[in-house]
Amino acid sequence: MGKIMNLDLEKFNKELRDKSPEEIISWVTEFAKNPIITTNFRPYEVAILHAVTSVKKDIKVIWCDTGYNTVQTYKHAELLISTLNLNIHLYTPKQTVAHRNVVLGVPSIDDPKHTLFTEQVKLEPFSRAMKEHQPDVWFTNLRKGQTAFRDSIGIVSKSKDGILKISPFYHWSDEELDAYLIENQLPNEFVYFDPTKVESNRECGLHS
Repeated sequence: MGKIMNLDLEKFNKELRDKSPEEIISWVTEFAKNPIITTNFRPYEVAILHAVTSVKKDIKVIWCDTGYNTVQTYKHAELLISTLNLNIHLYTPKQTVAHRNVVLGVPSIDDPKHTLFTEQVKLEPFSRAMKEHQPDVWFTNLRKGQTAFRDSIGIVSKSKDGILKISPFYHWSDEELDAYLIENQLPNEFVYFDPTKVESNRECGLHS
């Protein structure tokens, strides 16, 4: 853990800038004691899942399912779990969708209740997962250009809790990812909805 905490982030972001995702992942797994990868099976998530599991097949894959995914996303998730043999650890909100729809519904992003909604369906399950697994490395598919905050981090960053975050595809464009998926014969799914973000350029609270 000490080696991870003492990493010079600026130095390593420069050194890793021209490395392939596979090289970045291999470098990290040499010293990571308890790495995880998180996913919500949104578009292009298959790239990070494929890349990381190609290097470390048994890595724990944390899926915080809000309960509001599209039918297409759930089918896509089941396909990837099966074909990539993912070591899935599923986390769901403590309250069912049916119950929440009665007492809270799905508030708009301008509604003060949206903060409570986000806490219930995403932040609490995620926090529970992190407390249970205590990772030292967290693989993500964050990319530059997604949000203002994500433009400010890099391939290597740290979460607000001090966990080392690795984004191997950080500098990749959609076109480059499309080519990666074609090369590796991987499926993608674009019919996706995140009720905590609604707009694609908003953060949901996990990364900011």
